[in-house]
Amino acid sequence: MLAALGLITIVTLLAVIVSRTASPLVALVLVPVAAALAGGFGLSTARFIVSGIQQIAPVAAMFVFAILYFGIITDAGTLDPIINGILRAVGARPTRVVVGSALLALLVHLDGSGAVTFLVAVPAMLPLYDRLGIDRRVLACVVSMAAGVNFLPWTGPMIRASAALHIPVAELFRPLIPVQLVGLAFVFTVAWLLGRRAEHRRTRVQPGSNQGQIGVQPGSDRGLTGVTLGSDPGLTLGVGAGPARTGTQGARPARAGRTGLVWVNGAITIAIVGVMIAGLVDPAVMFMIGTAVVLTINYPNPDTQRARIDAHARAAMMMAAILLAAGAFTGIMKESGMLSAMAHAAVGMVSPRLAPRIPVVLAIASMPLSLLFDPDSFYLGVLPVVADVAGQFGVPAAHVGQAALLGQMTTGFPVSPLTPATFLVVGLTGIELGEHQRFTGPLLFAATLIMTIAAVLFGVFGL
Repeated sequence: MLAALGLITIVTLLAVIVSRTASPLVALVLVPVAAALAGGFGLSTARFIVSGIQQIAPVAAMFVFAILYFGIITDAGTLDPIINGILRAVGARPTRVVVGSALLALLVHLDGSGAVTFLVAVPAMLPLYDRLGIDRRVLACVVSMAAGVNFLPWTGPMIRASAALHIPVAELFRPLIPVQLVGLAFVFTVAWLLGRRAEHRRTRVQPGSNQGQIGVQPGSDRGLTGVTLGSDPGLTLGVGAGPARTGTQGARPARAGRTGLVWVNGAITIAIVGVMIAGLVDPAVMFMIGTAVVLTINYPNPDTQRARIDAHARAAMMMAAILLAAGAFTGIMKESGMLSAMAHAAVGMVSPRLAPRIPVVLAIASMPLSLLFDPDSFYLGVLPVVADVAGQFGVPAAHVGQAALLGQMTTGFPVSPLTPATFLVVGLTGIELGEHQRFTGPLLFAATLIMTIAAVLFGVFGL
């Protein structure tokens, strides 16, 4: 009963979001509440929601202050030199820009945090995408793919799999290195193809323009200062004078107030990111303090400070509301026992004839399973049971763990409504969750399929 109710709840939620029948905020609240009431939990539903909100509150606080922080330093012009530098390095060709975005996300994700990856890569690249007229979904896609395929020994899924199966991390990770390299090759191939498509689209829109010229996105700031790109002589793009757009929808006020404190703001940003990567202080605390510091340094006047906060408050509050709603959803699913029931029901459906092929089947299903199970429920609840069933037929537990790592909350996490990072990437890029899932989801699933094939060919697990 609970397993069926949980499956219906998640399928309904995804259908409502993807079809745009309701906003993610409404769906994340009403669908699980209706399911809990239908399941007979009554007033206990409120307790489930509070439990979920308590778990998500620190993450919501981090996202709110991160949006404010990056918005403020962008207003102050801190990202302009970065964007100009990238422009000079990659030229005005979307192909190079999109591939560069994937590389940036891959490097930032070396700390293993999807949230930090999106917080660093998206604000740095988004103004560039807007100026070149590249679809924002492309940015969300390539950073998601780069972070998803980059499963490292210190990332959450790897650590959870190791703990659940009592297998050393090195034993799980080493055989997957060539598989991961194949996956990364696919990521950069997709990034190149998406860049080529954007390039051709701009060429068709502007027939007769100079080779490689990319027009400024319609509706972007006017009166910007031109900068000549080293790789494309004579080509100028507007940078530096008008307000760059970040994850908020729509343009900012006409004058955001460049302060000229680029190096000071840059040093503060590097310090915040460094402390987060080192794990010394909680990210919510770092962004909270950082927001207060950059406001004080760049805009000492209290009225100006309020104006800068107001400029980004809408995006910050919307993100906080969605994250708290996501907390309510996960709280109901966990505390009601629906996730646990789904896990046991799924394992009970395994046929003995399929048992020797459990790793391949699990690998193929691993990415979609990210839409059904959060990482704790899957790795600590489902995976040990699957490994035990497979072990009865002589399948090593390590093979089961490696198969799961090819998609479950690796390639799957950037599109799963069960992870806050998903709402972060769509919030920062200013696109709808359903749009992101439809655009990026199939490519992430393709990455899992390709890595599964590579795992079989390399002998990581058998067919």
